[in-house]
Amino acid sequence: MRTYPKIIISQAMIDEAKNRIQNVKVNRTIASKIDTLTGILGEYAFAQYFYSDWRKNRVGANKGEVDFDNIEIKTSAFPFRDTLNLLVREDYAQKRKPPFYVQIIIDVDTRNANHIEAGTKAIIAGWASHEEIDQAPLRDFGSKLGGKGGYRCFYIPINKLHEMDNFEEVYKEYP
Repeated sequence: MRTYPKIIISQAMIDEAKNRIQNVKVNRTIASKIDTLTGILGEYAFAQYFYSDWRKNRVGANKGEVDFDNIEIKTSAFPFRDTLNLLVREDYAQKRKPPFYVQIIIDVDTRNANHIEAGTKAIIAGWASHEEIDQAPLRDFGSKLGGKGGYRCFYIPINKLHEMDNFEEVYKEYP
């Protein structure tokens, strides 16, 4: 059975993320009321996992760019299950080709959560290359708020992603 690295979201992370929401909000389709907060917390969780310090992030400085050097973080707030998907919007995938996509799931109690509490787990679910994203199927996953999302996403189920145990090694070998 697969195991997934987990980062516990602290109140300090949540407070800092809430302070940054207005500066990093992107004009695009909103899939949930906590979209921007979720994305920021995902970047913090990855920084904690990869650099052992959630403050070593580029939130605010990376608007319109890849989140970390050659790494794009994709974060969703859902009750965790390994049949969830790494989603990359079709329009985003056409504009940018970061070598690595990392999926993080903020493990909330319900798919319609409208807040994230301290103590919630951020699960580092796995990674895929941009080549794998480009080969993935496309689908409109709709909105948590109801109805169609109005855009298609490439998707790869979490249980088909590369495990994180070799990510650092593969990342360091990337040219």
